[in-house]
This record gives sequence, C-alpha cells and structure tokens, in this order.
Amino acid sequence: MPKQKAPRKQLKSYKLKHINKTIQDGDAVLMRSSEPGKPSYVARVEAIETDARGSHAKVRVRWYYRPEESIGGRRQFHGAKEVFLSDHFDFQSADTIEGKCKVHSFSSYTKLDSVGNDDFFCRFEYNSATGAFDPDRVAVFCKCEMPYNPDDLMVQCEECSEWFHPSCIGTTIEEAKKLDNFYCEECSPQQQNLHNSNSTSKNRDAKVNGKRSLEVTKSKIKHTKRPG
Repeated sequence: MPKQKAPRKQLKSYKLKHINKTIQDGDAVLMRSSEPGKPSYVARVEAIETDARGSHAKVRVRWYYRPEESIGGRRQFHGAKEVFLSDHFDFQSADTIEGKCKVHSFSSYTKLDSVGNDDFFCRFEYNSATGAFDPDRVAVFCKCEMPYNPDDLMVQCEECSEWFHPSCIGTTIEEAKKLDNFYCEECSPQQQNLHNSNSTSKNRDAKVNGKRSLEVTKSKIKHTKRPG
C-alpha cells in the first residue's frame, strides 16, 4: 500500500526561531532569493501550516512583484520601494523567510516621516500572466504628464495648484526647497516665477484627483523566477 501523508495542521501564527519573530496571516515578509546577489522577495503570508509534530512549517504566500520583475519593467514614476500585489501564489518553506516588513498603502507611505529599509508601498494589483494592472490608469502631474513618484520632490503653483518637477521648470532640487511662492508659466507668463523658501515644496503628500490620467501600459520582458 502507498504510504499516506501525515495530516498537516493549519496555524494562525508561528514562531520563526531562526529570526526570533512570530508571523501570522496577513503579515508582509521578506523571503530569500534563489539567485545570489538578488534582493529579497516581498510576499504576503496567506496561510501557515506544519506537520503533526509542529515542525517543518510551510507558508502559502502571495507574491509582491517589484517593477523590474513585471511585464513592462520599471518606469520613471515607479518609486524605489514600490511593489505590486500579484495573483501569483506559492507554498514555501518558512525557513526561507528572512524577516518581516511593512507594505503601506500609497497614501500612508507618502505621509511617513522617514522610510526604513523594510518599508514598501503598493498602489497596484498585478496580473502576472497578462501584465495588466488594477487600477489601469493613474493621475498625472507636471508638464511632463507623469504619475507621482513619492521619491521625487515637486513644487505647487499658487494659482492653478498644479504640481511640477524642479527640472521641468528649469530649477534644481536645492533651489526648489527654498521657494516661498511659485507661479507656473501659464499662470504668470510675464513675471519671474521663482521666489524664496519651501512652503510650496512637495515630497510626501500626493494629490490623487488629477484631471488627466495615464494608462499603465505594458511591453514584453521575462518574469523573474521565484524560489521553489
């Protein structure tokens, strides 16, 4: 007779001895890459199970993809800590978990006072088979009509309230931080539109109700393989 597999137990939480951390359903974790030199993968724990003796734990994870791991690759508006919640699920050994991390909403991330190594943000869900994003359009800003990258400082026009990148208005980041009042070319075409101090500089709080939007498109590149 074929040997029957021992039943596995479903757990709500599990203590990882190798990192001295307890994980539970819904936690975001960093998982060891199968390729040397590659950054850790980011995943969300969906379920935890062990064998009957309570050892050899496995986790069912839902992967977050980094922009460069997606079809289409990294684009200018993608933040350095941006990840996409994918429809890609796997079972992995709990031993491959390197630590816990935090995946913030886009709005919450832009309000952080400081960003740590284990802070990430997610504003899209991602279909790993088709490369489609949800939502498939995002608000755009500035003359360059690009979505907001929370890593980039922007300045706001006092008249129309539109946001601009310093380089797009012919100034530097250092100069933009000193602005007191700024009027874009359309709102103040006859006067010098750069003034002193930083009351209109922006590098945290994103406005999301733009009148224009950009479709999140895709092109063909290979997917990054996951461990296991």
